[in-house]
Amino acid sequence: MTRYIRHAAAFCVLLLAALLVNAARVQIVQAPSYDANPANRRPEIARYQQPRGDILVGGEPVTGSRDTSEHLRYERTYADGPLYAPVTGFASQEYGTTLLEHTEDGVLSGTDPMLVPFPLWHDAARGRGPGGDVVTTIDPAAQRAAYRGLGRRKGAVAAVEPSSGRILALVSTPSYDPGELSGNGAAATRSWARLNRHPDRPMLNRAVRQTYPPGSTFKVVTAAAALDARVVRDVDAPTRSPDPYTLPGTRTRLTNASRGCADASLRVAFERSCNTVFAKLGVDVGVARMAATARGFGFNEPDLRIPFSVARSTFDTSVDRAQLALSSIGQYNTRATPLQMAMVAAAVAGGGQVREPYLVERTVRAGGGTVAAAGSRPVRRAMFPSTAARLKQLMTDVVENGTGARAAIRGARVGGKTGTAQHGVGNSGVPYAWFVSWAQGHGDLEPKVAVAVVVEDAAADRADITGGGVAAPIARAVMEAVLTTGGGRGEG
Repeated sequence: MTRYIRHAAAFCVLLLAALLVNAARVQIVQAPSYDANPANRRPEIARYQQPRGDILVGGEPVTGSRDTSEHLRYERTYADGPLYAPVTGFASQEYGTTLLEHTEDGVLSGTDPMLVPFPLWHDAARGRGPGGDVVTTIDPAAQRAAYRGLGRRKGAVAAVEPSSGRILALVSTPSYDPGELSGNGAAATRSWARLNRHPDRPMLNRAVRQTYPPGSTFKVVTAAAALDARVVRDVDAPTRSPDPYTLPGTRTRLTNASRGCADASLRVAFERSCNTVFAKLGVDVGVARMAATARGFGFNEPDLRIPFSVARSTFDTSVDRAQLALSSIGQYNTRATPLQMAMVAAAVAGGGQVREPYLVERTVRAGGGTVAAAGSRPVRRAMFPSTAARLKQLMTDVVENGTGARAAIRGARVGGKTGTAQHGVGNSGVPYAWFVSWAQGHGDLEPKVAVAVVVEDAAADRADITGGGVAAPIARAVMEAVLTTGGGRGEG
C-alpha cells in the first residue's frame, strides 16, 4: 500500500513540475507572441491604465493625460499642440506614436526598466512603473517666434546652438493638433482621414523629414570648399569668372540676377549671390573635394537621429562637370533639410566644427531623478578654422551690405546668406525662399544661435521672392528670441 502511495505522490510531483514548466513556457518563452496577438488586449489596457509621462519645454509640460473613465482610461492631451507637433509627434490609442512620443515611449509609458531601482527584476516581472518625463532642448520663445513668423505660409524653421548642437527651435507649417488623434473614437478617425487627405500634408515634419534644393544658401559650402582647397586664396581677388558662364561641355549659359558678377571677387560674389562665380568655383574645386566638404557639413549622412530620424541631405557625387556646376549653387540633385542648413550656418559660427544636433536634454523619473542625460556630442571638422573665420566675415557682409539686411539685429553681430531655389518642371514652381544665419550678442564670446528658414509658398510676385525679403525677417525674430532668453535652458 505504501509503495502505491509513493508512486502516486511521485506522479503528482511530476505533474506539478510539468505544470510549472508549462506555465514558465507560456509566461516567459511564448509571452512575446501572446503580447503581439491582436486578440490579446491586456497590454493595450495596461498601457492606458495610468497617466503618461510628459514632454517638457522650458521646464513646463506641453503634454498631459486626461482620465476618460473608459476601458482605455487615459488619453494624451497637448498644450499648444500645433506649435510643438514637430517636436512631440502624437500618441494615439488608434494610430500609435510618432517623433518624441515614439522614440521616448519607454520612458513616457513607464516600461523602461531604468525608471525603477531594480531594473532587472522589473523587467523579469514585466511590471510597469509611473511614466518618466522627457526634457527637451527647445527654447519656447524661439519656437513661438518661428511659428508666428511663418504664419499661414508653408515652410519650416530649424535653430541650433552652435557650441553644443542643442536644437532650440523646430517648426513646420501648416501644422496640426496631435490631440485630435489621441482617442480611439469616431472623432479621431475623422481627423486622421482629414489630415491624410490634406494637400499641404500638415503631419509632414518639414524641418527634418522634407528635403529641398537649398539654392544659394549652399554657396556657403561651395565657398568653404574653394577656400579649403586654396582655389581661392584672397577673398578680394578677381575670380576670373565670365558672365554669363557656359556650363562645361554644353551650350547652356548660366546668368545672374545681380549685376557686377563678371570676374567678381569671392566677397562681392557672396554679397550679390553670383551664380556664375560659384558654379565655376565648384567646377574648379572638383567633384571629389566638393563632395568631401559637403560630407563634412553632414550631407550624405544616412542615419542622423535627434533622437527620431532625419531625412538624408544629399550632394550627388556621380555628376559631370556641368551638373557639378549646378550642384555647387544648390540646384540639380542637391537637397537639404532645414536642420541640415542650420548645421551649415552653425559650422561657420562654430569655427569650422559641426556638433551633432540633439533634441532631448535628459530623461527623468517621476520623482525627478535623472535617467539619462545628453552628454557630449560627436564633433567633426567641416572646414579649417581660418576658412570659417573668413566665411563669418562674408556672412556678416551679406547682412550689413548685401541681400540679408532684414536680418540685422541692433547690438548684435549677425551673419547670413539668402537663397532662392528653383524647382518644378522647367523651374515652373514658385521658388523656395531660404535664409541661413547666425547671431552673436553684444558681450557674448561666441555665436549663440544658428538658424535656417525655408518658405515654400511666399505670398509675393515670383520676381520678388527672395530669401532676404521673405525668410530673413523670420530668422531675425528667432535669433532675437534666443539672444534675449539666453537659449532657454529649462529645468525639468
